[in-house]
Amino acid sequence: MSSSGHLILLPNLTGLADQGQTIDVAVHVGTLVAVVIYFWSDVREGLIGLGHLVRGRRDTPGAKLAINLIIATIPVILVGLLIEVAGVSEALRSTAIIGWTMLIFGIVLYWADQKGAEVKVAEEWSLKQAVILGLWQAVALIPGTSRSGITITGARLLGYKRTDAAKISMLMSIPTIMASGVLLGIEVAADADWAVARDGAIAAVFSFISALLALTLMMRLLRSVSFTPYVIYRVILGVVLLAIAYS
Repeated sequence: MSSSGHLILLPNLTGLADQGQTIDVAVHVGTLVAVVIYFWSDVREGLIGLGHLVRGRRDTPGAKLAINLIIATIPVILVGLLIEVAGVSEALRSTAIIGWTMLIFGIVLYWADQKGAEVKVAEEWSLKQAVILGLWQAVALIPGTSRSGITITGARLLGYKRTDAAKISMLMSIPTIMASGVLLGIEVAADADWAVARDGAIAAVFSFISALLALTLMMRLLRSVSFTPYVIYRVILGVVLLAIAYS
């Protein structure tokens, strides 16, 4: 689900102060640690493959995984920079936009999950498909879209099994969140806003615990169920938010 969308909704619906993207990214950093721990064997292979790439080797499984993750991250970085330069990031953080993205992309996920074949496994992930999923991931910069949801949608349309689509999506989150975390660290250090940094650290710890539990549960459930329960949740929440936004 879209954690950033939920974080934006709290101040929008309650009138509480919006702590901005600092807390958003801190929550994602906590999630990052959970993903790294859960998929450590794949992460380790990718790190070894990164060393292979540095030495000019591209023919190992780890090297292929590393280069796919790098390529899949480029679109979200470029689009993110465009959004910042255009100055529209705050304008996107509205209840109406989150409501529409929750609803629309929830329906798109349902369609992709029902239409997509279950014939490919994560080890078949190709460079071309990394580019495609990277473009899907860039769409998630619109709050409420859900980075994991939109990349799983793309992977299901490419024919990946549900668990493998989720695995690729989670691995794609690692370099993306790392890039956001580095930018956040630079901003916090420049502003010397240690109160926000402290709140961010607390948020990261809680997000790590909840993300690890949720990830473990999700990967187990996907062996026997579809993404439909998640879709129902998104559609209901989207409708409720649109009713609030336009009331």
